[in-house]
Amino acid sequence: MSRLTKARSLLFVPADRPERFDKALASGADAIIVDLEDAVAPAAKAAARAALAQWLDSAKPGHICLRINDITHVDHPADIALARHPRLDAVMLPMVDSVGCCASVGTATGKPVLALIETAKGLTAANEIAAEPVVSRLVLGTIDLALDLGIDGDTAHGGALLDHARATLTIASRAAAICAPVDGVHSRIDDSEGLQQASARAHGFGFTGMLAIHPHQIAAIHQAFRPTADQVAWAQLVLDSAASNRGAFRLQGQMIDAPVIAQARRTLERAGQ
Repeated sequence: MSRLTKARSLLFVPADRPERFDKALASGADAIIVDLEDAVAPAAKAAARAALAQWLDSAKPGHICLRINDITHVDHPADIALARHPRLDAVMLPMVDSVGCCASVGTATGKPVLALIETAKGLTAANEIAAEPVVSRLVLGTIDLALDLGIDGDTAHGGALLDHARATLTIASRAAAICAPVDGVHSRIDDSEGLQQASARAHGFGFTGMLAIHPHQIAAIHQAFRPTADQVAWAQLVLDSAASNRGAFRLQGQMIDAPVIAQARRTLERAGQ
């Protein structure tokens, strides 16, 4: 489960498109989310569950999460039954607005829950939701949250209210000692510059992952959450210098103390060194 909680890219694939499942696993995404909620029409959900169950029985290695329908939806019980499949690593629960809905899904499936926060009510309960033991990560549903807040959906990655939501989820996650949260999708598939800006913004707010809706988005997302070569070089210099200095010391005009050294270690961890 550690790979999924630290995933930088989580690629959606519609549950009614089984021909895309293996391609999604081979896309380079850190994890895939098979979507039984918004991506599947109501009349197609039963067939999608059947096809998905058959595929999961022989699925190739990879980290797989299932987004089910919310607890008020008529298909929720059937989704829960499928979510117990041993090949699934986690369940993404949409429209989370309380601790109780996460706890019930975790108990019913035996799986960690990725809690999708996409309403004002859910945002105000972020601290309690993050502290629920079955919740492994918070995810910001920017498009639905923008709709709920009555703001322009085009501001999904730049509006002040959504930036407030980002800060809220980061603080709640840290306070609960769970992995940093995941940001919402950049819906313009061919807008590479916008995606770079959105993923950089997410990183700036302390997020360590982002949802993707197309394989072409994965490389840019990974780049945004990877330290630059200059950052890695500086971090290595800090640690090398710290090995021969006790307490605080000066390095290239900057004071280096314990928090700076800890930040350098984190940078190298993010870089995989």
